[in-house]
Amino acid sequence: MRRKRFVWLLVLAAVMLVVAGAVAAVRRGFSARDQPSALESYVARTARKLAVPSKARNEKNPFPPSPEVMAEARAHFADHCATCHANDGSGQTTIGQNLYPKAPDMRLPQTQNLSDGEIYYIIHNGIRLTGMPAWGKTTRDEDSWKLVLFIRHLPKITPEEIKEMERLNPKSAMDRQEEKEEEEFWRGEEPKKQSAKPHH
Repeated sequence: MRRKRFVWLLVLAAVMLVVAGAVAAVRRGFSARDQPSALESYVARTARKLAVPSKARNEKNPFPPSPEVMAEARAHFADHCATCHANDGSGQTTIGQNLYPKAPDMRLPQTQNLSDGEIYYIIHNGIRLTGMPAWGKTTRDEDSWKLVLFIRHLPKITPEEIKEMERLNPKSAMDRQEEKEEEEFWRGEEPKKQSAKPHH
């Protein structure tokens, strides 16, 4: 009974904060360039915490860290996650910094203090009203658990690991074309005439 009352009070407080935030937003607009206020960040963290079922929160990672597991997770992160989160987990990418809220620095306590089950749940189910998608249908359970190990490792990531990951990051057609032209240049080949590249 006491827990139920507490939950209702929390929901009521969240609704009041949302209304207050909406009023403030109407005054200054809904730009994704803004930084979330301290209040908005607190509400978002609380909502995230409440959104993860306690059973999921208490799940333990079935994979122990090993060089092979960490290499797999590092490659998966570089290919799937670094576009928004950066190879070092800082969130300092063009996409990551233009989301609202911005991609978090996963090396900091706000992420590192989450349980393994919470991190796994977020990877697998995403977070509503953020840029974090739900990867559960496209990523195997074991890949998500291995990513949890890698996220735990981010505060200690080495420059060598980051360099290795750069080779694994996805490349656009334009990036591949530039690499090809550079290789041709170093082989002494004449540059081929390219059609005008589209600009955004």
